[in-house]
Amino acid sequence: MRAAVRQVANGTYLVHGPSTNWVILTEGDAATLIDTGYPGDRERLLDSLARVGSSPEAVTAVLITHAHNDHLGSAQYLRATHGTPVYAHEAEVPHVRRDFLHQVGVGQVLRNAWRPGVAPWAVHALRAGGTADVAVAAPEAFPTPGPLDLPGRPVPVPTPGHTDGHCAFHLPGSGAVVSGDALVSGHPTSRIRGPQLLPDMFHHERPAALDSLDVLAKLDGDLLLPGHGPVHEGSVEDAARLARERAQ
Repeated sequence: MRAAVRQVANGTYLVHGPSTNWVILTEGDAATLIDTGYPGDRERLLDSLARVGSSPEAVTAVLITHAHNDHLGSAQYLRATHGTPVYAHEAEVPHVRRDFLHQVGVGQVLRNAWRPGVAPWAVHALRAGGTADVAVAAPEAFPTPGPLDLPGRPVPVPTPGHTDGHCAFHLPGSGAVVSGDALVSGHPTSRIRGPQLLPDMFHHERPAALDSLDVLAKLDGDLLLPGHGPVHEGSVEDAARLARERAQ
């Protein structure tokens, strides 16, 4: 089954895998890839690059919002096979390297298995590589402050809480914010539709995740490209404030 590729702005694509999204930014055939889905999403990932007129060889860099398996899945594959640099916030680099792992554990999942959607999500996560070794051998911190010299000119925006080094990306040229898991619009374990925080078990530090919603609310944009759920069209500020209200 192919991933759903949606062009949301010129050179900006939100790709929906079975449960996780990634973003492709293009200039000609060159591309910036933000996140990579689960390891089991690899064929969908490669197919999505071809469908936007690019290729794995033409990916200038992989940017990681955070180092959970459903976002990091094919980063090491691209680095090892095509020499693609993998960048993350400096606080997330050791997480990408797997010096440690801040990810929901089996025990937490079992304690929450009674909640609607958790058991089917857990089965999918295991089958897609949620516990696989996806460590990146040589991740790097973002090379410069401000806009990165990459297709799409993404601007890293630290949004800790979901993980210590979680980072969103502002795309001023297209009026979009790639929010990763700091702000989503849906998830298999949630019955809420629209802007929201993920359920508590997924966050390393929930108070910090709440504070990061205030950071996102300050970004100018009318397109929210989340790590989970559909694109949200409308003020990013309003989306972040709604998520905070729902979380409280």
